[in-house]
Amino acid sequence: MFSYAPLLLNQRRMTVSGACLAVDGGGTRCRFALMWDGHRHELLGPGANVSTDFTQSLEVLRNGFASLAADAGMTCDALYSVPTYLGLAGVIDAATAARVAAALPFATLRVEEDRPAALTGALEAGFGCVAAVGTGSFLGRADAGGVRFIGGHGMVLGDEASGAWLGRSVLIRSLHAIDGIAPDSELCAGLRERLGGAVGLINFARSATPGQFAAFAPEVVAAADSGDAVARELMAEGGGYLARCLCALGWQEGERLCLMGGLGPSYARWLTPGMQAALMPPVGSALDGALTLAARLARGEVQ
Repeated sequence: MFSYAPLLLNQRRMTVSGACLAVDGGGTRCRFALMWDGHRHELLGPGANVSTDFTQSLEVLRNGFASLAADAGMTCDALYSVPTYLGLAGVIDAATAARVAAALPFATLRVEEDRPAALTGALEAGFGCVAAVGTGSFLGRADAGGVRFIGGHGMVLGDEASGAWLGRSVLIRSLHAIDGIAPDSELCAGLRERLGGAVGLINFARSATPGQFAAFAPEVVAAADSGDAVARELMAEGGGYLARCLCALGWQEGERLCLMGGLGPSYARWLTPGMQAALMPPVGSALDGALTLAARLARGEVQ
């Protein structure tokens, strides 16, 4: 059974007019927003990564749509007539997007990966760079030449600096400490004790999802702030990765830089001084960006 709760946003909401529906679907949680009859209705639900678990992701979406329709006092049939934009984790190609679209009865629907919505939300119509770090990670830049992204390739081959990467990395370091090839730390020892030693770590990792690995990330961040050597090394490594990607995107000193996602702001202190000086709050959230793209779809500005 999935539960859905009203969603409260910390950032300023972008103004969107006209009926439209949007989803910012991440690996840890999904955010739903509906503009209907002049009101904005929002819900927060479980994660949905269509590459990790397509069936469960579709169940999360369908249940979320039903809850959103009920919240807005409309039927599901009416909801499915609203122009809709889905920005979902795990949409790695057009075939995956088409599979999602075919499973949902929307009259007007666009399905994409989750990166464009985050960039649109953070920068609105402006230029700059975004480092979005949650369960997964990616970076993007918008300038006069267009938009470019780096990362977002999933935990197995990428998502460096992400929550999943941090969780997986700290468990690896815990095993290395047992083997005597890396220093131990209070954080590593505590994780081993909680999970049942080396065997427990291995058994956990065999079936763990990116979200389950990412559940350890807040502990890594807190431990780094408290001086844990292993945690500090991992945060420095993640921050170094983000800095290299920003340079590869063409970031220039003084250019706007936004950190997004549940972990993004935690990396501020691990970036270069120039990057720290350029940090600015996002204009809006990834959900705001998805709703903006849904409104453009409703106006016929995108196909």
